[in-house]
Amino acid sequence: VAPRVPQVASRPWVRVIIEKPFGRSLASAEALNATVRKALAEHQVYRIDHYLGKETVQNLLVLRFANSIFEPVWNRQHIDHVQITAAESVGVEHRARYYEEAGVLRDMFQNHLLQLLTLTAMEPPVTFSADAVRDEKVKVLRALRPFEPGNAHEFAVRGQYGPGQRGNEVVPGYRDEPGIAPESRTPTFAAVRFLVDNWRWQGVPFYLRSAKRMPCRTTEVAITFRQPPHLMFPLPPGQGLQPNVLALRIQPQEGIALRFEAKVPGVDVRMVSVDMDFDYDEAFTGNDHDAYETLLLDCLLGEATLFTRSDEVEAAWRAVDPLIAHWEATPTPHFPNYAA
Repeated sequence: VAPRVPQVASRPWVRVIIEKPFGRSLASAEALNATVRKALAEHQVYRIDHYLGKETVQNLLVLRFANSIFEPVWNRQHIDHVQITAAESVGVEHRARYYEEAGVLRDMFQNHLLQLLTLTAMEPPVTFSADAVRDEKVKVLRALRPFEPGNAHEFAVRGQYGPGQRGNEVVPGYRDEPGIAPESRTPTFAAVRFLVDNWRWQGVPFYLRSAKRMPCRTTEVAITFRQPPHLMFPLPPGQGLQPNVLALRIQPQEGIALRFEAKVPGVDVRMVSVDMDFDYDEAFTGNDHDAYETLLLDCLLGEATLFTRSDEVEAAWRAVDPLIAHWEATPTPHFPNYAA
């Protein structure tokens, strides 16, 4: 809570930051929102998601809407699919009690990954203001095709890590971590295919995935473009043309890479995929700051663009709640099913 500054009718100047996860289901988020509204107005509430404070996440909007070369091809006519990945090399560490209650969907999908999806898929806002940006993000969440209990297996898979090796270190499985139940059904891996039913994205799948105990730590948005309608260049037998990919690296090596085809020098026409790479650390020096620093400063300034609104939180829960409920009501596959 910020320092009290007298305002009209001597009421204190108040802003409240609430850390994610905001609730643990749609019903609990709605109840929490109702409770908060009894004491505070919406403009006083800052629901924080530190991913939105990352420079590379904010740059998604600049990349799309400040460059005329991308927006004309940012649609179903030119994009084949989008992959959003958040991989972690660590296990649950000291968060066992929380993670047992949350699992990967509540911990990563309802907030971080769906935020990246909305920024990737949203329409251009009229202005770069809090409500204008958040209005467009909410529209994307409302356009997500809902999961049906009978077809959830066609759209999502889950996993839990077992014992494995990290370098020369042998690491335990999830069920062997301190504070974890020996027969825990909590998933530590999920891959989900979302479909956005609107004019821009109809038929384009968004593949979201997150997991713990992966070979490396990385968060990335990869936009894969469609193949050319006709290829006039000869290809060796059995060789296909690699698609163009625009990769937005959120962490740890922040940057943007564009993969395209180029001719290999020589007499024959031979193609190879090459990357045009932009690296934040090389381009900008001396401006490093933590995502939370950005968000806390924005809160003090009353700038809510990078914070989630109440309807946005509820729409995100509405998107993942049916899948969570289905997984909790059905037997798990054979866990653990991947090695750390």
